[in-house]
Amino acid sequence: MQKRILSSFVLPFVMASGVAHGNETETTKNSYAAGYVAGYTCSATFNAHKSEAAIREHELTGIYPLVADKVATMKAVIDREKKLVRVAYDDGQRERISVWRPRLGCVDLPVGATIADADKVSRPFAETAFEKDTGEPWQERQPVNHVTGNLELDGVIQKAFSKHYGSGARTTAILIATPEKIIAENYLDGFTPETSQRTWSVAKSIAASVVGAAVLHRDVDVKAPATIANWQSALDPRRHITLENLLHMASGLDSNAAGNRTDRVYMGGGRVVDTATTTALEVKPGTRWKYANNDTMLVMRAVREGFDNVEDYLKFPYDALLEKIGMQHTFLETDWNDDFIMSSQVWTTARDLARLGILHLNDGMWNDQRVLPENWLAYISTPAPAQSPETSPGYGAQWWLYNERFPELPNDTIAARGNRGQFLVIIPSENLVVVRRGYDMAGEPGFNEHDFVRDVLKTLK
Repeated sequence: MQKRILSSFVLPFVMASGVAHGNETETTKNSYAAGYVAGYTCSATFNAHKSEAAIREHELTGIYPLVADKVATMKAVIDREKKLVRVAYDDGQRERISVWRPRLGCVDLPVGATIADADKVSRPFAETAFEKDTGEPWQERQPVNHVTGNLELDGVIQKAFSKHYGSGARTTAILIATPEKIIAENYLDGFTPETSQRTWSVAKSIAASVVGAAVLHRDVDVKAPATIANWQSALDPRRHITLENLLHMASGLDSNAAGNRTDRVYMGGGRVVDTATTTALEVKPGTRWKYANNDTMLVMRAVREGFDNVEDYLKFPYDALLEKIGMQHTFLETDWNDDFIMSSQVWTTARDLARLGILHLNDGMWNDQRVLPENWLAYISTPAPAQSPETSPGYGAQWWLYNERFPELPNDTIAARGNRGQFLVIIPSENLVVVRRGYDMAGEPGFNEHDFVRDVLKTLK
């Protein structure tokens, strides 16, 4: 029981606790904090259409200790006409800027960029009117925020919006569905089916789905070396890192003590090519499992280097995956060099995550059209060979695995898991997906997805 409890809490805590960050200067930390405020305010304003008060309450509290105190004192200036956000720091001497783009969400400009640089970001998508979620593909939908008629299930959902599953839990959405029916759909006041939130590391599982689409549509081979241009010297051992190594979190690359600390990209306006592609090997590829944001960013960079131009690359995930299954309120954000930061920076809704889950339940088929390769679910659910037996839950290809060590859940249960309590749980044997979104508090026990899913399953028997 102890192992299971730790597995539910350790990942979100480590991701939010600020451990293993470097010896940043005060100006760098101020820049990070300003970048955090600018980026989150931009995304929550223009992706999620949230009010400034709601943004301050949800996005900017309970966060990284490294920047939390500084964030609390900073003021975002929102330019709704130009769709950008500016945040001053260092007594107004400097500022950070985040710019919104249709479908791609917000991009954080680098330190030193000015407002004149905002027009230089690429815009491959035309802006369209905001659309309501149609509720497809579900043939039957439980009305939003209504009781289900299953008193036990209604009680479990009510507990999910309390502190029952974690003292630091702050739930915003619960969605439980089969491919045919939304069984339950509940939101915190002020949230709707169109309200997107940052996925944090749930994005890694979305990235794996984009790789699957590339395997199907572009003949990408996961067993082949990841052809990163920066690694192509004849003496560079990184040439032997495969896409599968990256998907399995087994690149062998140096990612510091905590591979989930990538502040320079996440908050600092850094580029993927200046961070993830430049680290050296620590161990032979495929011999060590280590959870690392860089491995996911490198997967996407390797996919990009197979395209002739960046515009085609930016459109590919939408054309090959998101648009096909109706993920209309999903924003895949990039750095200012147009590299997807799909280790974390995706904004999406509970329904769009559920759609991704249904696609996997259908073994990659959607309306009689193949979107992911045949048996892709089996591939991502196969344990990564380099992980330790102590890895709990287990890990597949960018998905967490709840196998026989979790007797209260079916052995085929997999999950996309992210900081602050983001969960997409897929249970093929039950033909069920469970989505939970939240703003859990850093440093406190977060939402225990294992116990919640266990309790949901008990009510559906």
